[in-house]
Amino acid sequence: MFELSQELILPIVILIISGVVAGIAAGMFGIGGGIILVAAITDVLMIMGTPPTVAVKTAVGTSLATVIITSLRSAQAHHKKGSFSKDAAMIWAPLIIIGAIAGTAVSTQGGRQLFQILFLVLGPLLACNMAFGRKDWSNIVIPSPNLLQPVTGVFVGFFSVMMGLGFGAMGIPALTLFGMDLRRAIGTAAILGLCTSVPGALGFIIMGYIDGVDIPGPSLGYFSVLAFLVVVPITFLLAPVGVWMNHKMPLNILRKAFAVLIIVNVLRVGLAI
Repeated sequence: MFELSQELILPIVILIISGVVAGIAAGMFGIGGGIILVAAITDVLMIMGTPPTVAVKTAVGTSLATVIITSLRSAQAHHKKGSFSKDAAMIWAPLIIIGAIAGTAVSTQGGRQLFQILFLVLGPLLACNMAFGRKDWSNIVIPSPNLLQPVTGVFVGFFSVMMGLGFGAMGIPALTLFGMDLRRAIGTAAILGLCTSVPGALGFIIMGYIDGVDIPGPSLGYFSVLAFLVVVPITFLLAPVGVWMNHKMPLNILRKAFAVLIIVNVLRVGLAI
């Protein structure tokens, strides 16, 4: 039986800090918080004695489950601000779900390294275009609808689950690529995050049971109940704060801040390979 002890103090502190950052980032950037949570939960599980491979899979599964709640809260706040496109969400949602289901199947069986390398290439390009490109990426906007859109939607769904990033990290640049302004793309990405997080989280739970995984503390397959219960209340409370900051921040600063977030994650992925 798993009991609260002094050994849990450091893991819980790490989870609380990551929850604060993830909640604000989820509201501000529409990323769901997965960029922050995967690294933090992986570290926590390894501190608690979980093998690295199992820790990474569990961190991804737990992060995706957390993003479900955070995305709903963030999307609600963005909707109140009017920064949400229902039409775009309905077009992109089925494409992302298809990619997310495929990404879950591949990710639980390994094979992440190729996509980590791909992110190391794509990440800096996305960051530079976000930071230094024109307002709505209009220098390379692709007309929509377009045959490239379904391919992009499936790829973003697949890639997001594979990396445990949530939809926003790749999805927001994709939405702007097809002509959506950044602030509306962030609001729309908040709800589209559910399209990767729901099938992804369920897939990791099921595959964890199939693999017979055993991690410290209460768990459901590749899903840490402990990490979820610590992080979710914090992200739920702070996501609206991030939305408020999003709408107060000048657009050029918001773009540069998002670019920095991408670069930080590129560095994290690079160090993990």
